[in-house]
Amino acid sequence: MRIRACRACIDTPAGAPLPHAPRPVIQASATARIAICGQAPGTKVHQSGLPFDDASGDRLRAWMGVTREEFYDEAQIATVPMGFCFPGTDTNGSDLPPRRECAPLWRASVFAALPNLQLLLLVGSYAIAWHLPDCKRRPMTQTVAAWRSILEDPAAATPVLPLPHPSWRNTGWLKSNRWFERDVVPVLQARVRLLLK
Repeated sequence: MRIRACRACIDTPAGAPLPHAPRPVIQASATARIAICGQAPGTKVHQSGLPFDDASGDRLRAWMGVTREEFYDEAQIATVPMGFCFPGTDTNGSDLPPRRECAPLWRASVFAALPNLQLLLLVGSYAIAWHLPDCKRRPMTQTVAAWRSILEDPAAATPVLPLPHPSWRNTGWLKSNRWFERDVVPVLQARVRLLLK
């Protein structure tokens, strides 16, 4: 896959170049029926090369109701982050936003190569803003709270479900918005189970 050899963030960066060697992380197959559209790899994922190979991934897999084996079966589940490489950290040690080069350069061709998708999981505000541009200026909570109308939108080519990022940083959000795990997670698990072979 050409993405794994991409060096745009070093060779033709949009701003400062990536502060380390690129290591694009993607999981995709033309047979996949579910696509997880996340943010960008963190430090652990950068080291392992496996998407969501960290505590955030553990929480996401629990929300989806899947095992690690099911999650990493690229024939069934694609993982297409907004930025394919770990973007580095800011002065406070937080991950930087996804690189601006990735989505315009790769997103259309990646999704053209995934013709069997039947569910897009938008994980976090960057993926929500890209895939649901009408929601770009809304708070993430408002968009996730509208999950049912978004998921059942008859105009959508592929059903879409917006999710908060499963990072530990959102633990407080989950405690303040208990409706998410009560109402959204069971529907997510049922949809995922129907689509897994």
